[in-house]
Amino acid sequence: MRKRPQVASASSSSEAKTTAADEEIETTTASDNAYVRSAKRSGFVWMIAFLAAMYSVWGVYYYQYQNLPPPLTAEQAGKRGFSEIEAMKHVKALTELGPHPVGSDVLDQAVQCFSPQYVLTASEEIKKTSHWEVDVEVDFFHSKSGANRLVSGVFKGRTLVYSDLSHIVVRILPKYVSDAGENAILVSSHIDTVFSAEGAGDCSSCVAVMLELARGISQWAHGFKNAVIFLFNTGEEEGLNGAHSFVTQHPWSSTVRLAIDLEAMGIGGKSGIFQAGPDPWALENFALVAKYPSGQITAQDLFSSGAITSTTDFQIYKEVAGLSGLDFAYTDNSAVYHTKNDKLDLIQPGSLQHLGENMLAFLLQIGPSSHLPRSNVVEEEGKTDHEAAIFFDILGTYMILYRQRFANMLHNSVILQSLLIWTTSLLMGGYPAAVSLALSCLSAILTLVFSVSFSAAVAFILPLISSSPVPYVASPWLAVGLFAAPALLGALTGQHLGYIALKRYLANLYSKRKQLSSVIQAEVIKLEAERWLFKAGFVQWLILLLLGNYYKIGSSYVALVWLAPPAFAYGLLEATLTPVRLPRPLKLATLLIGLAVPILISAGSFIRLAGIIVAIVVRLDRNPGGTPEWLGSVILAVFIAVVISLTLVYLLSYVHLSGAKRPIVLATCVLFGLSIVLVLSGTVPPFSEDTARAVNVVHMVDATGRFGGKSEPSSYVALFSTTPGKLTKEVEQIKEGFECSRKNVIDFVTFSMEYGCLTYDDTESGWSQSDIPTIHVHSDAKVDERITQVSIDLKGSTRWVLAINAEEIEDFTFKEAEESEELVPVGDKTSLDGWRVIQYSGGKNAPTKFDMTLIWMKNSTRSARNVDGQKDEQHLLLKLRTDFNRLTPKAEKVLSKLPPWCAVFGKSTSPQTLSFLNSLPVNF
Repeated sequence: MRKRPQVASASSSSEAKTTAADEEIETTTASDNAYVRSAKRSGFVWMIAFLAAMYSVWGVYYYQYQNLPPPLTAEQAGKRGFSEIEAMKHVKALTELGPHPVGSDVLDQAVQCFSPQYVLTASEEIKKTSHWEVDVEVDFFHSKSGANRLVSGVFKGRTLVYSDLSHIVVRILPKYVSDAGENAILVSSHIDTVFSAEGAGDCSSCVAVMLELARGISQWAHGFKNAVIFLFNTGEEEGLNGAHSFVTQHPWSSTVRLAIDLEAMGIGGKSGIFQAGPDPWALENFALVAKYPSGQITAQDLFSSGAITSTTDFQIYKEVAGLSGLDFAYTDNSAVYHTKNDKLDLIQPGSLQHLGENMLAFLLQIGPSSHLPRSNVVEEEGKTDHEAAIFFDILGTYMILYRQRFANMLHNSVILQSLLIWTTSLLMGGYPAAVSLALSCLSAILTLVFSVSFSAAVAFILPLISSSPVPYVASPWLAVGLFAAPALLGALTGQHLGYIALKRYLANLYSKRKQLSSVIQAEVIKLEAERWLFKAGFVQWLILLLLGNYYKIGSSYVALVWLAPPAFAYGLLEATLTPVRLPRPLKLATLLIGLAVPILISAGSFIRLAGIIVAIVVRLDRNPGGTPEWLGSVILAVFIAVVISLTLVYLLSYVHLSGAKRPIVLATCVLFGLSIVLVLSGTVPPFSEDTARAVNVVHMVDATGRFGGKSEPSSYVALFSTTPGKLTKEVEQIKEGFECSRKNVIDFVTFSMEYGCLTYDDTESGWSQSDIPTIHVHSDAKVDERITQVSIDLKGSTRWVLAINAEEIEDFTFKEAEESEELVPVGDKTSLDGWRVIQYSGGKNAPTKFDMTLIWMKNSTRSARNVDGQKDEQHLLLKLRTDFNRLTPKAEKVLSKLPPWCAVFGKSTSPQTLSFLNSLPVNF
């Protein structure tokens, strides 16, 4: 028998097996290649997604905050409507008067001048043209002297004393509703301005809106069940004194059930609610009927936290009168606040129409209501925390509002579901899932750390390379290149490092699984890492929601909207119940669906807050030179970096599978480099004539240490700025003998100038010895306790501040000279930095002589001697500063040479253009 055929057969069989194996290898390779191709993501697609997100963010901001209604003429608005064109006539008339602070002749003209545009005569005209079934009562109210002590806010620790203030009060009510006068809605704003501003925005625009509203309401009120009181007060800028005098002295104040305050922290734009409550009734009704609702609880949280160091009359209505209500404010162009640039030209068309139509609809809603809040909210506030309202508007078109009780249930539900899902997932995934989660969270932490570090580093460097440490004030878009670009680069760097660490762990994990080829393993590792990075965003927002819910922070709704929609999109489009299926790249639809709601709800607010921070740095330094120059930029840089790292966590997780990293880094570096070049070259100046640096020019006469008249006072002009940065360029242009130094420290009683410029040249004219205030000790006796009687003569000044040493003086009384009634009785005193402060502001006829009784501490040193036994002249018992709105020849000359990029800044605690200092030592 021949074997050859068998050999041949065996050979044929071997060849057949080899061929099958080759075919199997080729098939596997083709499958691998197909999976690898499916696991890739185009860098172009990522860039399109990024640009679409950025365009959406800007579109949301623009529509939410810049889309204003068209101004209406009187004919278009009709007899019962609101006309911006008519309201602007009032703004024009008031601003043409120039600055009108308390105590000025101009303020009297603004209140009483007999011209149809001014407040008193305009109010009388409304009375003449009102509906025949409506009563319009106009009261020119002159307040008595009073004292106000607030328990919170910027005036905490001070006693605010006032006198000779005049207000216009207009009450509109139906003639034939008997008890309408006993239930009133208060609408309030202030006529007075600071000494440095004509006040188009703050707050002539508010007064104008109120006058036009009063005209409209006078045609509707016959159908009301409540009265509407319009309060045009004076004294707000000097310590909320007008509102306080109304609620404590005016007979109509006892009928008020609801307070609405109109304010401006900028000029124009949309006037939004930034404080509401405590009772949410007013807010609920506003949200129900407002045509263009605008308001964010985020602003309320920032305001109440003290991050924004300001206050409004609403604090008086809430704290002193115990009222609920709403506080509205214009915030556009906040950099011009309290400067010469608060002028008519900067009011955007539609700004007054927006507020006027909202307010008219609101008043028409609550005027006929029989359910106005009646309880004292100060007493009830602690009991109604769960009834407080969470509110925010969507695109300025619709307002979302729900109570804290519902927020607690909603947040707790989302938190519990999230924890349940994560716990189940980790139990199913075991130890590898727990480690992967930890590494993905590390990636989120690195993203935040690197983003903040890169952005803050630029903020620290700016004062070293730029002529101004805040070179972006006049051009806020520069902040995108200076801070947002490095923040994005840092976020990408941090997440990339986390991605590498996560990939290494997953590679070690998958190396133990032999059923997958090395090619498939490599791609699976990338895809798993991408998914874990995406899910890390859920964890960071869940933690923020937990913290916000625990501390009952209203703004925690932002964490909710950045957690729930992306998690829902991921669960709908990405999650799978089978562990066998190989992961695929995250779908673009997951990103688009997940980010649509968060961007719609919060993007505009993030940009708005960044703009407000940019504006606030103009007046950041409350003690000029007392804070680091880099502080304002660091605050802005950190805010931008935190927002970028928190909100881009989902989008950045998509970048690691694409080829977009290199173009992103290159584009970011180019944008940053271009911004630096613009700053260094001075092509984009830090300030402009319309967005100016805040400065003060004060002619000072310092008689401190001159008690008993033993030495001559020193006279000089001081130049300082609340905007960070030195005054080198300004002094170079002004000249006039100024020398700048950190040794030029001046105690202005309400603040301290730690850095400034002084000149002693030609400063002896424009004031006289008779202007210097005097402090006279009448008696100093000790029986059971030491009591000192002191009289103070302000020599004509009706705006002054006095500080009493709280380490030496336990209590004091304060009254007008030759008056028996005490303005400030014994008890209920607080101190600020070791001093009890009295801040006084009054009209032209306010008294200028006062008596004080000082009650010493039982353990007082009663001595001011140092180790050598020599008298320490700095150990003072009383510190006094008196202000005059008067220009001396030297101060006028300096102001005339002030660079156009500078504007004088005024506030209640800053001095006017001529100030005198005096003191009483402990050892008098």
